Amino acid sequence: MKIISNTPKHIEWLNAELMHEESSRWLSELRFIKDEEHFFEDLIKLFTLQLIDTKNFANSIEIVSLIKLLRIKNTELVNAIMIHEKELKIMVDGKNQLQEEAFYKEKHRSLLIAVKKYFKEYRKLKSQVFKTVKGIMKTEKQKHLLP
Repeated sequence: MKIISNTPKHIEWLNAELMHEESSRWLSELRFIKDEEHFFEDLIKLFTLQLIDTKNFANSIEIVSLIKLLRIKNTELVNAIMIHEKELKIMVDGKNQLQEEAFYKEKHRSLLIAVKKYFKEYRKLKSQVFKTVKGIMKTEKQKHLLP
């Protein structure tokens, strides 16, 4: 597997095929995350009463807000990447359009940075959701074990 750095110098050397593969991988991961968001919503609905408990309330509000924010970012990124994919023809049309090609590569670099930032934020959210739900499940289990 070829590791792609996000440094501007490396982007200059990316060819159209590599940029297409990378964009396709981003789209796949973003669409998978959209499915995971539905799972998180179901999980939140399942534990609503425990999440609105005073000790979990502030954390729960933060999680719900972050889910909404990341859902919007996900949609924006998917749309931007799809447009970016359609514009790939600039790189493969056989014409020397140096300015347009340079702009396309710069757009790819900015998308790379935005997608990496989004994935980092999403991993943080995912960890926070699972940590919170795990704590609730432990508490519920202890309540059932005690007479």
